[in-house]
Amino acid sequence: MPIDFQGNASEAPRRFKVDCNLKYEVQSPAHFVFHVEAVESGQIVVDEALTLTPSVSVQRHTHGPSNNRLIRADVLPGLFELNYRATVELPPSSSTPHGAGLLESPVSGIPFDYLHLLSPTRYCESDLLASATKKMFAHYAPGWERVEAIRLWIHDNIEYTVGSTTVTSTACDVFLQRAGVCRDFAHLGIAFCRALNIPARFVVGYIKFAEGAPDFHAVFEAWLGHRWVLFDGTEMAPIDELIRVGTGRDAKDVPFATFFGNARMLSMSPAVVAVDTQPPFVPIKVPAAKPHLARPAYAV
Repeated sequence: MPIDFQGNASEAPRRFKVDCNLKYEVQSPAHFVFHVEAVESGQIVVDEALTLTPSVSVQRHTHGPSNNRLIRADVLPGLFELNYRATVELPPSSSTPHGAGLLESPVSGIPFDYLHLLSPTRYCESDLLASATKKMFAHYAPGWERVEAIRLWIHDNIEYTVGSTTVTSTACDVFLQRAGVCRDFAHLGIAFCRALNIPARFVVGYIKFAEGAPDFHAVFEAWLGHRWVLFDGTEMAPIDELIRVGTGRDAKDVPFATFFGNARMLSMSPAVVAVDTQPPFVPIKVPAAKPHLARPAYAV
């Protein structure tokens, strides 16, 4: 589904340049599944290039319901590097809150394709959080106001702390310990929404942070007014500048990389810069990358 941009818009769309680099040490033959390419709905992929070193053949697949784009490759032992570069155009920016005034849909009016987004998942235990959620948010007006209250509560009460959670941490864990990273903020928002019968899903993509090393970013999306609206409890960057890569029920649906075999990530740098025009591509200079902490890839 397209990203929702509501309100008065500026005159022109905005362009961003993505330069995502992933490096691995592969100890034995491994099969990789990458999820790094920008989706081609709700935004325009003006140009893009994928380079694998050493060069290997790839298989590509676009998942119809989500438009998620997947890349598969068999990789032999040794150093392996992926570089994805793209220029992506986003709709004009808004001058009012996205989705302000939109109402919730009654369960009977939720499309069949989104009914499963009311159910608890591995990372979003909306059933276990239902009682607390209703006490905290049931008194807010149904719709955007209530989901915005959820977002603000998460921002005000959950401390963004790298290393405070792991790939197995869930919304309940974050609710209890009051700390996490962007994926945890998103999981908690999803769980709160689902506990109130609001379909919600996990969105990951590229975004330019005001400070800190480049990283993938996760937010959540709620079904309001018969459309999807993005929310971000971290407030680390303008949400309407998110370049969407993947959409799923929770983080397990959209890891940026999954590998089957023996491999180790050496570094990552999913960098983004805003551009006014489309000059010849020049690799983005970024700080020395460190092993990913906030949202590790899955190894099987």
